[in-house]
Amino acid sequence: MKVARMCVGLGMQVVAVDPYASPELARQAGVKLVAGLGELLPVVDFLTIHTPLLASTLDLLGEEELRKMKKSARVLNVARGGVYNEAALLKALDEGWIAGAGLDVFTKEPPEEGSVAARLAAHEKVLATPHLGASTVEAQENVSLDVCSQMALILKGGLPTAAVNAPLILPEEYRKLQPFVKLVEKMGGLYTQHYAAPGTKGSGGIGGSRFELVYQGDLALVSNTRPLFAALVKGLVSAISDSGGRDVNIVNAALIAREKGIVINEVHTTEVVGLTYASLVTLRSCDGEGEGKGKGKKEQVIEGYVSGKTFYISKLDRFTASFTPQGTLLILHNYDEPGKIGGVGMVLGRHGINITFMQVASLDLGNGNGKEKEDGMEADSAAAGAEGKEGHGSRAEKEALMILGVDREVDKNVIEELKTAEGILDVSLVVL
Repeated sequence: MKVARMCVGLGMQVVAVDPYASPELARQAGVKLVAGLGELLPVVDFLTIHTPLLASTLDLLGEEELRKMKKSARVLNVARGGVYNEAALLKALDEGWIAGAGLDVFTKEPPEEGSVAARLAAHEKVLATPHLGASTVEAQENVSLDVCSQMALILKGGLPTAAVNAPLILPEEYRKLQPFVKLVEKMGGLYTQHYAAPGTKGSGGIGGSRFELVYQGDLALVSNTRPLFAALVKGLVSAISDSGGRDVNIVNAALIAREKGIVINEVHTTEVVGLTYASLVTLRSCDGEGEGKGKGKKEQVIEGYVSGKTFYISKLDRFTASFTPQGTLLILHNYDEPGKIGGVGMVLGRHGINITFMQVASLDLGNGNGKEKEDGMEADSAAAGAEGKEGHGSRAEKEALMILGVDREVDKNVIEELKTAEGILDVSLVVL
């Protein structure tokens, strides 16, 4: 595409054959895509091929193809020796089928004396160079710049766009995925620390867990979501691994998930009934025999979305929320009664912990509060409600999550003091 853009800049009309090219990107670059070489060869004045040498590209241009070209046409090969049939090319030059050639690569380098390649290199109609493509000072400098810019991008949380052992991600897909990568990673970290960490009600770890990662809306149209899969694995294991998840990437994420006993099923759905956002991501875990959707013994749900460049959690289980999952968070499951916020604030104040933000996530009575969950999270709530004082018959229905951002580390003593407070059902510490 870079060569095409330079040619357009020189005032050329560019015609190309590429079965993998994005029609939209080609149109933006001013390139006309055609179906095959049969349509391309008769019209070009300069032919340049950019392809690796594969079984399907060996002798891609032979005698039959060269005869279709204009007598004034010239061919270039700076890709791989063997893409042009060298004997056919020599014959085309000798007999005047084409006007000339520029060759940087040959089937054998350096060409053996007396060989077809050597005769091509010495031909009066050929400009030959000794495979200089990657050997010039300029090329070495540009390669170094590309590597450095790629590393800087990845270290800032971006996606690799030129990895040799990772699937190709088209630029338009890259732009759509990028803000969701960080969201999904945070959702994974939130799950492990809120639901599966020691001392929490889940506290069973993540080994053997089954997850559904559901993409709704515009995001469901992206075919290659491996970066999101990798981000979820990284988030899930970051709090329980020595490397903090830094060793998880798009190439090895599936292997690491398998080693940890994690099963992730990605679901794409374009259904937008009741969808408030253009795209919504749902992480659903089922530790029982079910496959999500309320069928298992303990199902946890985290939903999130992206607005602009900011990502938000919109739901934690049965509680509707809207907060950015980052920094040090305290998440308290409590009865929604007067005095709870003040009591928590007093405990934190005694320990010199400042609250940077606070949100109360209310119970979502209209969604996910059905009968099927009574053997899971709601059963916990009902049991807790039964422990309340007389006169609190509907206490279990008046629950909330108190989500606090704090400015420093929170030790176990603070957590235990919060847990013993009246009306506090559970406390989890999450560091993202």
